[in-house]
Amino acid sequence: MANEVAIPQLPCRSIDEVTEFYEALGFCVTYRQVRPNPYVAFRREDLEMHFFAIEGFDVTDSYGACALYVPDTGALYRAFADGLRAAYGKVPVSGIPRITAPRRRKNDGRRTGFTMVDPGGNWIRVFNHPEKPEPVPAPPPTANRLATTLENAVVLGDSKGDTAQAVKILDATLAREGERAHPVDLVEALVYRAELALRQEDAERARTLLARVRATPLEDSERERLADCLGLAEQMLRDLAADAQN
Repeated sequence: MANEVAIPQLPCRSIDEVTEFYEALGFCVTYRQVRPNPYVAFRREDLEMHFFAIEGFDVTDSYGACALYVPDTGALYRAFADGLRAAYGKVPVSGIPRITAPRRRKNDGRRTGFTMVDPGGNWIRVFNHPEKPEPVPAPPPTANRLATTLENAVVLGDSKGDTAQAVKILDATLAREGERAHPVDLVEALVYRAELALRQEDAERARTLLARVRATPLEDSERERLADCLGLAEQMLRDLAADAQN
Protein backbone atom coordinates (compact mmCIF):
# COMPACT_ATOMS: atom_id res chain seq x y z
CA MET A 1 0.00 0.00 0.00
CA ALA A 2 1.42 3.40 -0.98
CA ASN A 3 1.79 6.57 1.13
CA GLU A 4 2.32 4.74 4.40
CA VAL A 5 3.99 6.59 7.30
CA ALA A 6 5.89 5.29 10.31
CA ILE A 7 6.61 7.66 13.22
CA PRO A 8 9.17 6.73 15.90
CA GLN A 9 8.13 6.99 19.54
CA LEU A 10 11.24 7.28 21.68
CA PRO A 11 11.89 7.46 25.43
CA CYS A 12 13.33 10.42 27.29
CA ARG A 13 13.84 11.68 30.81
CA SER A 14 12.04 14.99 30.30
CA ILE A 15 9.88 16.32 27.50
CA ASP A 16 11.23 19.78 28.33
CA GLU A 17 14.80 18.64 27.59
CA VAL A 18 13.92 17.09 24.25
CA THR A 19 11.76 20.08 23.33
CA GLU A 20 14.68 22.50 23.81
CA PHE A 21 16.93 20.26 21.72
CA TYR A 22 14.57 19.52 18.84
CA GLU A 23 13.36 23.11 18.59
CA ALA A 24 17.03 24.09 18.22
CA LEU A 25 17.16 21.67 15.28
CA GLY A 26 14.23 23.44 13.63
CA PHE A 27 11.42 21.10 14.69
CA CYS A 28 8.06 22.49 15.78
CA VAL A 29 5.89 21.05 18.55
CA THR A 30 2.69 19.62 17.08
CA TYR A 31 1.34 18.01 20.27
CA ARG A 32 2.23 18.13 23.95
CA GLN A 33 0.70 16.72 27.09
CA VAL A 34 1.98 16.64 30.67
CA ARG A 35 -0.68 14.41 32.26
CA PRO A 36 -1.41 11.59 32.69
CA ASN A 37 1.70 10.62 30.71
CA PRO A 38 4.23 13.23 29.49
CA TYR A 39 4.32 13.12 25.69
CA VAL A 40 5.49 15.48 22.95
CA ALA A 41 5.41 15.33 19.15
CA PHE A 42 7.59 17.26 16.67
CA ARG A 43 7.61 17.94 12.96
CA ARG A 44 10.26 19.40 10.67
CA GLU A 45 9.02 19.46 7.08
CA ASP A 46 8.38 15.74 6.35
CA LEU A 47 10.12 14.44 9.49
CA GLU A 48 7.99 13.54 12.52
CA MET A 49 9.25 12.31 15.88
CA HIS A 50 7.38 11.58 19.12
CA PHE A 51 8.73 11.20 22.67
CA PHE A 52 7.38 9.88 25.95
CA ALA A 53 8.96 10.62 29.33
CA ILE A 54 9.81 7.97 31.91
CA GLU A 55 10.36 9.09 35.49
CA GLY A 56 13.89 8.26 36.64
CA PHE A 57 14.98 7.23 33.13
CA ASP A 58 18.78 6.86 32.79
CA VAL A 59 19.64 8.28 29.37
CA THR A 60 23.08 6.63 29.39
CA ASP A 61 21.35 3.22 29.32
CA SER A 62 18.94 4.09 26.51
CA TYR A 63 18.54 1.65 23.64
CA GLY A 64 16.37 4.06 21.65
CA ALA A 65 17.38 4.51 18.01
CA CYS A 66 15.96 5.84 14.78
CA ALA A 67 17.15 6.18 11.18
CA LEU A 68 16.26 9.29 9.16
CA TYR A 69 16.68 9.31 5.37
CA VAL A 70 16.93 12.79 3.89
CA PRO A 71 17.79 14.34 0.50
CA ASP A 72 21.02 16.01 1.64
CA THR A 73 22.79 15.09 4.87
CA GLY A 74 25.31 17.90 4.46
CA ALA A 75 22.66 20.62 4.23
CA LEU A 76 20.69 19.15 7.15
CA TYR A 77 23.82 18.85 9.31
CA ARG A 78 24.69 22.51 8.68
CA ALA A 79 21.14 23.57 9.63
CA PHE A 80 21.26 21.43 12.76
CA ALA A 81 24.74 22.71 13.70
CA ASP A 82 23.67 26.35 13.29
CA GLY A 83 20.62 25.76 15.48
CA LEU A 84 22.59 23.95 18.18
CA ARG A 85 25.24 26.68 18.21
CA ALA A 86 22.55 29.32 18.69
CA ALA A 87 20.90 27.36 21.50
CA TYR A 88 23.94 25.91 23.31
CA GLY A 89 26.72 28.31 22.33
CA LYS A 90 28.59 25.55 20.44
CA VAL A 91 28.02 22.37 18.49
CA PRO A 92 28.11 19.57 21.10
CA VAL A 93 30.41 16.72 20.02
CA SER A 94 30.73 14.97 23.39
CA GLY A 95 28.41 13.85 26.15
CA ILE A 96 24.63 13.88 25.82
CA PRO A 97 23.37 15.47 23.62
CA ARG A 98 25.94 15.40 20.82
CA ILE A 99 26.24 15.28 17.04
CA THR A 100 28.89 13.99 14.62
CA ALA A 101 29.89 15.48 11.28
CA PRO A 102 28.74 13.77 8.05
CA ARG A 103 31.17 11.11 6.82
CA ARG A 104 31.16 8.17 4.45
CA ARG A 105 29.98 5.02 6.21
CA LYS A 106 31.76 1.83 5.24
CA ASN A 107 28.92 -0.19 6.75
CA ASP A 108 26.28 1.58 4.64
CA GLY A 109 27.74 1.25 1.16
CA ARG A 110 30.06 4.22 1.81
CA ARG A 111 27.09 6.57 1.69
CA THR A 112 27.27 9.78 3.69
CA GLY A 113 25.71 9.93 7.14
CA PHE A 114 25.92 11.50 10.57
CA THR A 115 24.73 10.57 14.04
CA MET A 116 23.05 12.47 16.86
CA VAL A 117 22.51 11.36 20.43
CA ASP A 118 19.59 13.41 21.74
CA PRO A 119 18.85 14.36 25.39
CA GLY A 120 16.93 11.09 25.77
CA GLY A 121 20.04 9.10 24.89
CA ASN A 122 18.44 8.04 21.61
CA TRP A 123 20.78 7.43 18.65
CA ILE A 124 19.41 9.27 15.62
CA ARG A 125 21.26 8.11 12.49
CA VAL A 126 20.84 10.35 9.47
CA PHE A 127 21.60 9.11 5.94
CA ASN A 128 21.13 10.32 2.40
CA HIS A 129 17.89 8.93 1.00
CA PRO A 130 18.56 5.60 -0.74
CA GLU A 131 16.55 6.77 -3.77
CA LYS A 132 18.72 9.88 -4.17
CA PRO A 133 21.70 9.24 -6.46
CA GLU A 134 24.94 9.86 -4.59
CA PRO A 135 28.35 9.67 -6.23
CA VAL A 136 30.16 7.09 -4.16
CA PRO A 137 33.91 6.93 -4.82
CA ALA A 138 35.65 3.61 -5.02
CA PRO A 139 37.13 2.36 -1.76
CA PRO A 140 40.74 3.43 -1.21
CA PRO A 141 43.44 1.00 -2.32
CA THR A 142 44.62 -1.54 0.23
CA ALA A 143 48.00 0.20 0.47
CA ASN A 144 46.28 3.36 1.70
CA ARG A 145 46.20 2.17 5.27
CA LEU A 146 45.31 5.49 6.89
CA ALA A 147 42.21 6.01 4.73
CA THR A 148 41.14 2.41 5.33
CA THR A 149 41.68 2.73 9.08
CA LEU A 150 39.72 5.97 9.14
CA GLU A 151 36.72 4.25 7.56
CA ASN A 152 36.95 1.47 10.16
CA ALA A 153 37.28 4.03 12.97
CA VAL A 154 34.14 5.88 11.79
CA VAL A 155 32.18 2.62 11.95
CA LEU A 156 33.44 1.99 15.48
CA GLY A 157 33.10 5.54 16.77
CA ASP A 158 29.98 6.83 15.04
CA SER A 159 27.95 3.72 14.26
CA LYS A 160 28.80 1.50 17.24
CA GLY A 161 29.68 4.17 19.79
CA ASP A 162 33.00 2.49 20.66
CA THR A 163 35.11 5.63 20.96
CA ALA A 164 37.99 3.93 22.78
CA GLN A 165 38.51 1.31 20.06
CA ALA A 166 38.21 3.93 17.32
CA VAL A 167 40.95 5.95 19.05
CA LYS A 168 43.13 2.86 19.46
CA ILE A 169 43.17 1.83 15.81
CA LEU A 170 43.43 5.37 14.48
CA ASP A 171 46.34 6.29 16.78
CA ALA A 172 48.23 3.15 15.81
CA THR A 173 47.92 3.86 12.09
CA LEU A 174 48.68 7.58 12.46
CA ALA A 175 51.89 6.65 14.30
CA ARG A 176 52.94 4.25 11.53
CA GLU A 177 51.65 6.00 8.42
CA GLY A 178 51.11 9.64 9.33
CA GLU A 179 54.41 11.01 8.05
CA ARG A 180 54.03 9.40 4.62
CA ALA A 181 50.26 9.64 4.20
CA HIS A 182 48.64 11.72 1.49
CA PRO A 183 47.83 15.18 2.94
CA VAL A 184 44.10 14.78 2.26
CA ASP A 185 43.96 11.45 4.08
CA LEU A 186 46.07 12.84 6.92
CA VAL A 187 43.85 15.89 7.46
CA GLU A 188 40.65 13.82 7.41
CA ALA A 189 42.13 11.40 9.94
CA LEU A 190 43.44 14.16 12.21
CA VAL A 191 40.13 16.04 12.23
CA TYR A 192 38.20 12.90 13.12
CA ARG A 193 40.76 12.03 15.80
CA ALA A 194 40.31 15.53 17.25
CA GLU A 195 36.55 14.97 17.34
CA LEU A 196 37.14 11.70 19.20
CA ALA A 197 39.44 13.53 21.64
CA LEU A 198 36.66 15.99 22.42
CA ARG A 199 34.26 13.08 22.86
CA GLN A 200 36.71 11.80 25.50
CA GLU A 201 36.89 15.31 27.03
CA ASP A 202 40.62 15.57 26.16
CA ALA A 203 40.74 19.20 25.04
CA GLU A 204 44.54 19.42 25.06
CA ARG A 205 44.87 16.45 22.73
CA ALA A 206 42.27 17.98 20.42
CA ARG A 207 44.19 21.28 20.26
CA THR A 208 47.42 19.44 19.39
CA LEU A 209 45.74 17.49 16.59
CA LEU A 210 44.03 20.57 15.16
CA ALA A 211 47.30 22.51 15.24
CA ARG A 212 48.79 19.70 13.16
CA VAL A 213 45.88 20.08 10.71
CA ARG A 214 46.67 23.78 10.30
CA ALA A 215 50.35 22.98 9.75
CA THR A 216 49.72 20.37 7.03
CA PRO A 217 50.67 21.80 3.58
CA LEU A 218 47.79 21.61 1.10
CA GLU A 219 47.34 22.50 -2.55
CA ASP A 220 44.40 24.76 -3.46
CA SER A 221 42.57 21.80 -5.01
CA GLU A 222 43.08 19.80 -1.82
CA ARG A 223 41.73 22.66 0.31
CA GLU A 224 38.68 22.79 -1.90
CA ARG A 225 38.15 19.06 -1.53
CA LEU A 226 38.58 19.33 2.24
CA ALA A 227 36.43 22.46 2.67
CA ASP A 228 33.89 20.85 5.01
CA CYS A 229 36.56 19.01 6.97
CA LEU A 230 38.69 22.15 7.42
CA GLY A 231 35.59 24.09 8.38
CA LEU A 232 34.86 21.54 11.09
CA ALA A 233 38.43 21.85 12.37
CA GLU A 234 38.12 25.63 12.66
CA GLN A 235 34.74 25.22 14.37
CA MET A 236 36.28 22.92 16.98
CA LEU A 237 39.13 25.38 17.55
CA ARG A 238 36.65 28.23 18.09
CA ASP A 239 34.65 26.13 20.55
CA LEU A 240 37.81 25.16 22.42
CA ALA A 241 38.83 28.81 22.69
CA ALA A 242 35.37 29.76 23.97
CA ASP A 243 35.46 26.95 26.54
CA ALA A 244 38.87 28.11 27.75
CA GLN A 245 37.50 31.60 28.40
CA ASN A 246 34.52 30.33 30.42
